[in-house]
Amino acid sequence: MDDHLQYLLDRREIDDLMARYCQAVDRHRWDLLDAVFTPDARLDYSSAGGVAGPYPEVREWLAASVPQMEVMHHLVPNTTVEIDGDRARATSSFLDPNVRTEGEGTYVFTVGGYYHDELVRTPEGWRIARRVEETLFWDPPPFPGMPTRPGPAPGTAAEGR
Repeated sequence: MDDHLQYLLDRREIDDLMARYCQAVDRHRWDLLDAVFTPDARLDYSSAGGVAGPYPEVREWLAASVPQMEVMHHLVPNTTVEIDGDRARATSSFLDPNVRTEGEGTYVFTVGGYYHDELVRTPEGWRIARRVEETLFWDPPPFPGMPTRPGPAPGTAAEGR
């Protein structure tokens, strides 16, 4: 197959992978995450106040923490990808409006940043083997008592800010 055509097919599949992640989290379909991450993936959501660790542990954390939000609507509009054979690196910008009811009122906050991913081609298709979320902002802070700015993500340019 022509290298350019293979690149376009890979890019399309990786874009679908990013959309699958958004659908899984927003719709609380944790089973779909198994078609996003490798079983041995390492994930780091610490810049958003979350956890870092192996995929099964992080999946449990997502399943426990995300349902606190009545509505999540992840958008991943821009992804850059560098493909090298059966491995790839991707950086995707994200914007995530969230809605939660507190008492009598509705609380809306937005989170934005980047996903830094290392991907591998598997027999089932592209999967994420490593993800670091670099949360750049939230407005307002998602929970009472949280800082006005997220923490730095390990191994990213923001770590030195």
